[in-house]
Amino acid sequence: MLHGLPTDRDVSPFVPPSRVSLARETRPVSPMLFPDGHEGWFITGYEAVRQALADTRFSNRQDLGIIHVPFPTPGMPEQTEPSPQTPGLFISMDPPDHTRLRRKLTGAFTVKRMKALEEGIVEITERQLDALAELTPPVDLVKEFALPVPSLVICEILGVPYADRDTFQTNSSKFMEREVNLEDKMAAYMAMNTYLAELVVSKRAEPVDDLLSDLARDEDLSIEELCGMAFLLLLAGHETTANMLSLGTFALLEHPDQLAALRSDPAMIPDAVEELLRYLAVADIFFRYAAEDIEFFGETIPKGSSVILSLLAGNHDPERYEHADTLDVHRNARGHLSFGHGVHQCLGQQLARIEMRAGFEGLLRRFPSLELAVPAREVKLRTDMNIYGVHALPVTWS
Repeated sequence: MLHGLPTDRDVSPFVPPSRVSLARETRPVSPMLFPDGHEGWFITGYEAVRQALADTRFSNRQDLGIIHVPFPTPGMPEQTEPSPQTPGLFISMDPPDHTRLRRKLTGAFTVKRMKALEEGIVEITERQLDALAELTPPVDLVKEFALPVPSLVICEILGVPYADRDTFQTNSSKFMEREVNLEDKMAAYMAMNTYLAELVVSKRAEPVDDLLSDLARDEDLSIEELCGMAFLLLLAGHETTANMLSLGTFALLEHPDQLAALRSDPAMIPDAVEELLRYLAVADIFFRYAAEDIEFFGETIPKGSSVILSLLAGNHDPERYEHADTLDVHRNARGHLSFGHGVHQCLGQQLARIEMRAGFEGLLRRFPSLELAVPAREVKLRTDMNIYGVHALPVTWS
């Protein structure tokens, strides 16, 4: 049985913790002891994770039962009853509630709609690269490039004033920290919710040409639901892509042969983005709840069990990908789990792909001598956050 979930990627900053890899090799669906003493389940094999993501018996709802998490929040009282549903937060819902809300957004995130936005995303990226080039190195690539690009993009799409970015970035970061006490975490959430409530009320009163205005025109959605949807879109829209851009750059700088291959043939970048998504899996774990007794890969998962899915371990399963712990930009990494699978598969995945393609292509083209400004071991990893990455990436160029 696995005792607690290891979070440090101890073999390297990029591959699964050794204990997680061992669990996948020996028992891909295995019992796990949570810090509060509750016994749950840990799923690590590629096929098992993929099937669990698509199996509606593994519920996302938090109001069905107590979901025990492997990262207890300081000051969090012991749960004795299920958490109530948060209006609009459809990521924590099952069909049909999930279907009703997600359907409101599918038109905004189609491949065709995203392609139409691509030119503007490239322009935003190039402007940020211009600003980066004006700085004197060393600079923090997270602060000066990886975070501003997706923040600018999602603000423009949603209709959130970019001038307010410090407020929502500070609060979203606080909300995502694992070891922040409950009082501070809730204060960050309430601050974001208050801000978004004022924003969506103004959009409903005077809609303009942006996604939040489109949603606000829909009288079927309450203000509380609009706030929950806006919170989810804003948080997901900048956190994951920012960490992929920064951690992906770190990985390429640590694999100079792969970096050289991309510099010599930029047409490989779309496939390289898929490989980086597979290799890094910044959203590395998902939570589920067994809504009934489930026979799964030779194991019986009792109703009420908390279940952890390791997308990182699944992406590094050697039964799915040869030499899976190796970064290979020539690899066909399609089918990776980093955007999830099933009804909860990431709504904004095409947007994220466009941003990453533009970001990596522009960065490699504009800064051919880019390198780390500190030894790799000094790069501070986000092992304390729910989205993996780096807190800062000091880089330099000649």
